[in-house]
Amino acid sequence: MSNLGLFSGTKSMKSVKVSFRIPYYTQWGQSLLVCGSEPVVGSWNVKKGLLLRPVHLGEELIWCGTVAVPSEFSCEYNYYVIDENKSVQRWEMGKKRKLLLPEGISGGETVELHDLWQTGGDSIPFRSAFKDVIFRRSWGLNMERPLGVQNKLDPGDEVLVHFKICCPNIEEETSVYVIGSIPKLGQWKVQDGLKLSYAGESTWQADFVTSINVFPMKYKYCKCSKTGNLSLETGPNRELSIDSSKVQPKYIFLSDGMLREVPWRGAGVAIPMFSIRSEADLGVGEFLDLKLLVDWAVRSGFHLVQLLPINDTSVHGMWWDSYPYSSLSVFALHPLYLRVQALSENLPEDIKKEIQEAKEQLDGKDVDYETTMAAKLAIAKKIFEREKNLILSSSSFQKYFSENEEWLKPYAAFCFLRDFFEISDHSQWGRFSHYSREKLEKLVSKDCLHHDIILFHYYVQFHLHVQLSEAAEYARMKGVILKGDLPIGVDRNSVDTWVYPNLFRMNTSTGAPPDYFDKNGQNWGFPTYNWEEMSKDNYAWWRARLTQMGKYFTAYRIDHILGFFRIWELPDHTMTGLIGKFRPSIPLSQEELEREGIWDFDRLSCPYIRQELLQEKFGTSWTYIASNFLSECQKGRYEVKIIVPVDIF
Repeated sequence: MSNLGLFSGTKSMKSVKVSFRIPYYTQWGQSLLVCGSEPVVGSWNVKKGLLLRPVHLGEELIWCGTVAVPSEFSCEYNYYVIDENKSVQRWEMGKKRKLLLPEGISGGETVELHDLWQTGGDSIPFRSAFKDVIFRRSWGLNMERPLGVQNKLDPGDEVLVHFKICCPNIEEETSVYVIGSIPKLGQWKVQDGLKLSYAGESTWQADFVTSINVFPMKYKYCKCSKTGNLSLETGPNRELSIDSSKVQPKYIFLSDGMLREVPWRGAGVAIPMFSIRSEADLGVGEFLDLKLLVDWAVRSGFHLVQLLPINDTSVHGMWWDSYPYSSLSVFALHPLYLRVQALSENLPEDIKKEIQEAKEQLDGKDVDYETTMAAKLAIAKKIFEREKNLILSSSSFQKYFSENEEWLKPYAAFCFLRDFFEISDHSQWGRFSHYSREKLEKLVSKDCLHHDIILFHYYVQFHLHVQLSEAAEYARMKGVILKGDLPIGVDRNSVDTWVYPNLFRMNTSTGAPPDYFDKNGQNWGFPTYNWEEMSKDNYAWWRARLTQMGKYFTAYRIDHILGFFRIWELPDHTMTGLIGKFRPSIPLSQEELEREGIWDFDRLSCPYIRQELLQEKFGTSWTYIASNFLSECQKGRYEVKIIVPVDIF
């Protein structure tokens, strides 16, 4: 980006005026400003940005501002809504805008930028689910010309108009035109309109030179297929006018946002991974079965397949682990979904026979979790013993290991210690209760007698990665979004709480307050997040977790989204969700309570139990409970006189 004389305080003899214009309706006390990468527009410091002024043009409110820059100027910028103190109230979504002045522009000339506010909806086509899957063909077009003005302008009353439109959903061999009310735009005839060129990233552009006298003009964009099928954008005609009372611009850049058309619509299917059964699976749905589901989705007109969480949940070593939302590791994939016959192309007959027998035994209507896990791991270990040297020395495994060792080593070590101590509660592991890098390196060292056990966990995770990657790429090529599930919590006895205990409030539990559906509330057992600690390294654990999911998925379902902003937090010893509190929470002042007619503050802060409730809960034994555990604070009202779990009532 240039930073020439104008910015250091000296005047440039070739300064060019850049005029910003954007329609936007603000609320009282709000204004718009431009902030960007160069000092003249604030160097991304909103307090120093270029403040715009409002101008009424018909029914629209246009925000305008002008700045003088060198002719070689270029920058990135965006628009912001601010209050009277220049505090940001709202900002544009999507990518940063780019300004590049035309080559050969003369000093003293004016460039007018006509922009539209970028909404959240405008950025959706640039998300990977659409860019890489749904509209993949559009993004694969060859660039016809670079983004920027191509024509040079002759002196006189001519003006160059540069059109730019985003059209992410376009079929092959389809062209984009701009047609309008003037002859150079075909007078609404597509065959005589202005054809746009593809400039990359779903952007189409063109420019033409016309007389200043043709304004105001009306126009629209349209798509035209090779066979002549025309699709004119929806909505009213676009209009371009020039303020004749001011210096006339020589260049007008129209950034017209998205081509207006009926929004793309799609449907999908949500299903647990274990339910995607096939003739090839062994007792449970497997990652490679996703390819069959994708084929079915394409035939059925679906564009999305959503799965329940697929991370390893092997905490207890029993059927409890079939619950997919209690992760042993937020990075490791679940061995349950491994296709063992795909581990090798040269399986011996005895292993093939064992696989077939296991398939016949476990080919039932319901999943036998424990037996299926045991069968798969036993078979995988036999194949591992035959092929470990070949696989672990391969370049593909070495690449996988180097990219994943940060979580893979702790995961393998945790699995070994869990099985060695026969418990996943790492507080019971003696000197290994507290994780350290030094202890980890010793646990995974090649010199350890159990090193093959460590390598086996590497091996299984590598093949799970290969199989899921194959299914994910297959879905992308078929135009089907694969959507993952991001659980709100991790298991208390997990790799993540062992390695990063500071990131979790281990003396708490996550749940939900009492409601219409459950009068006792819910206690999910997960420790809550220590967001303050997480912020110290810019949420590295979260960024790594989402990056790992992004290797396979192009969309996420965020479980219990409210909990990322306010969570129902319980003491870790409680059984129900009754005695929790929201974290964070805003306290009520005494004045607010009194204003609502609430004056008995002891009733809110010092709970008591009515005699009727004791009789309802304990029947004829209520007097024993009252005399041994409670004290009567008022007639027929009792307080707990010793420390007991309050939620037992």
